[in-house]
Amino acid sequence: MLELKNIRFGAEAEGRAVEIIRDISLTINDSKFVVITGPNGGGKSTLAKLIAGIEQPTSGQILFNGTDITNMSITDRARLGIGFAFQQPVRFKGLTVLDLLRIAAGKTLTVSEACQYLSEVGLCAKDYISREVNASLSGGELKRIEIATVLARNVKLAVFDEPEAGIDLWSFKNLIRIFEEMRKSDSDRTVIVISHQERILNIADEIIVLTDGCVSKHGPKEEILPEIIGSSFAKGACPKIEEGDSENA
Repeated sequence: MLELKNIRFGAEAEGRAVEIIRDISLTINDSKFVVITGPNGGGKSTLAKLIAGIEQPTSGQILFNGTDITNMSITDRARLGIGFAFQQPVRFKGLTVLDLLRIAAGKTLTVSEACQYLSEVGLCAKDYISREVNASLSGGELKRIEIATVLARNVKLAVFDEPEAGIDLWSFKNLIRIFEEMRKSDSDRTVIVISHQERILNIADEIIVLTDGCVSKHGPKEEILPEIIGSSFAKGACPKIEEGDSENA
C-alpha cells in the first residue's frame, strides 16, 4: 500500500516560491492499476517524482507498505521494490540490452530468461538482446525495453511518467497491450501511470485527477472517466491559496 499524507512540494521560480503540490493525501491499495491525469502544469510528473524519490517533499509523509520512505533516496526506494520509468528513457552507449536487463534484475539472467522479458513487451528477442541501448533504438523500442527492465526487477510498485511521450502510433498500440497484460496478470504489483490518453485511462482501476497541485477527483474508472472525457478538467476544485501561503509552505 502507498500512502501520501499532506504532501507539499515547492520550488523557486522567477525569484519567488511556488507551491507545485498542495497538501495531497492519497491511499493507493496493492494490485491496482491507477492513472493520474489532469491539465498540463497540474503537478502530475512532480507527484510521480516524489513517489519515486527523485524529488523530496517540502512537507508531509510518504509510506510504502507501512515504511516511512519520505526521506529515502531513489536507490533505497528501489531496494524496497519501487520502480520508475521516465518520459524519455535513458540511452547507454556501450551497454547492451542483455546487460541492462541483468542490472535491472540484480542477477545474471540467462539469455533465455532475458529474452522472455523482451517477448513480454512485444520485442523479438533475437533482434534486440545484443543491441546497444543507444541512438540506434527508436523511442518506442526504448520505451518497451525500459518496461522490460521494470518486469525484470519484479517491482512491487511501478510508476510510469507519460509513457506515451515521443512514440509512434504503432508503438503506442503495443504499449496499450503491455499495460492491459500487466493489469490482467496475477501479480500483486501496483502500477501508477501519469497520462492524459483516453486508451490508457480506459485500462485503469482508479483515476486520480490533479488540478493546480491538488486532487480534484479520485475514484473508480467507471465513476471518474465519464466526468472527464470530452470536457475540460474541473477548475477551482483546489482550496484557495491565500497570499503568502506558498512562501510559508
